[in-house]
Formats: sequence, C-alpha cells, structure tokens
Amino acid sequence: MEFRRTTLDTCHEADGTIVVIDVLRAFTAAAYAFDRGAKEIFLVSTVEEAFMFREDHPDYLLMGEVDGLPIPGFDLPNSPSALLNLDLTSKRLIQRTTAGTQGVVRAKKADRLYAASFNVASATVNQIKMLNPDVVTFVETGIRADGGGGEEDVACADYIESLLLDIPPNQVDIENRVRHAQWTARFADPGQPDFPEADLECALRIDQFDFTMEVERQDDLLVLRAVK
Repeated sequence: MEFRRTTLDTCHEADGTIVVIDVLRAFTAAAYAFDRGAKEIFLVSTVEEAFMFREDHPDYLLMGEVDGLPIPGFDLPNSPSALLNLDLTSKRLIQRTTAGTQGVVRAKKADRLYAASFNVASATVNQIKMLNPDVVTFVETGIRADGGGGEEDVACADYIESLLLDIPPNQVDIENRVRHAQWTARFADPGQPDFPEADLECALRIDQFDFTMEVERQDDLLVLRAVK
C-alpha cells in the first residue's frame, strides 16, 4: 500500500481512495454529530449553497463556519463541544466549513472517499485495510497555500498511516504535536470564545468512536454517513 499526501490546493488531482482530514474542527464536529444520533450530513462548499439547500429541506440543520467563526443564520457552530448535550437523533445536517468540506468537494476523482479526524482514526484504518487499495491519499486540509498551519492534520495522517503499516504510533507524541500546532493557541485564548478549549479536548479523544465516516455521491450531493 502506497501513501500520498496532498492539500486543498492540489487534492482535485488525487484519485482512488482518499481520506480528507480536518481535526480542528470540521470532521471532529461531524463525528460528534453522528455520535449524538445524526443520520446524514450533506457537505457543501459555500454558505449560499447551504442556505439554498435548506430552503428545500427546512427541517435540516445548518452547521459550520467561515474562517472559524459561526455563520449568522446557521443552527450550529463548527464546534464539537457544542453538540455534546444535543439530541440529534435521525436529524440531517448540512455542513459548510472553510477547510474540511472544501477538501471533500474538491476530491472529485475519488473512488472511495472518507472524512477523518482522530476520533474515528482506527475505524477508518480498519475499513481501508478491508479494501486494501494500492494507494491511499491523505488530504491535509489545514495546510494553507503559503505552507503554514495544518500540523494537527499532518499528525492525524501520520497516526492513520502508522496503523495501516501496523506500526504502533506514539500517542503522547501525537497529542503534543496537536497541542503545539499553529492554530491550537486559539483554543486556550479566553479572548476568542468561538474557539473553546473543550473543542480541542474533543479533537484529542483518539479512537473514541467505532464508525467510519464515508462520503457517498448522490447526483450532485455529497452525503456523509457513519458506517460501522
């Protein structure tokens, strides 16, 4: 099995089995939404697309952010800790984020497409091992065009790759890398309440859930589901 890495800028060129990683916070929030009972999450690129989609489905909940900040008119922020006490049983969500959902939307050539964070890492590994693809491409969505940021997504990709190679990863080292990542400081800054420290702690609950988050294309829609 060969492993490749890419970012938002080049993920449109990748094909085969693709794992789109967003630890802080899109696919951590998605994992918690499924844990709270959500049935499906529709992934979109723009805020306008999300609102238009909801016009046809007024019972769907909007979840997401722009540049990390809550979107006026959305029902839920891109915050896993905000979901902890919610009952989302059988709910359908529409998610728009600045990084994670963009990676899924742009990975148009994928044969199998997964969304991942630390919460579902081992479950994702188990699914990929069953598929046994020749190549697995990780989309590290947090890396910016100038090469900055994204250390948490790189750490998650490293963790998943180690497990796929049957090499026990050093979880202490992985956690330290995330805690010292470029964007992590926001979650310890009381002056930035839209980035609660509880979100970071949620993101670092490694292998918390036993489901994989797989994307299915339905016509022009991208539907994320939790698969055990």
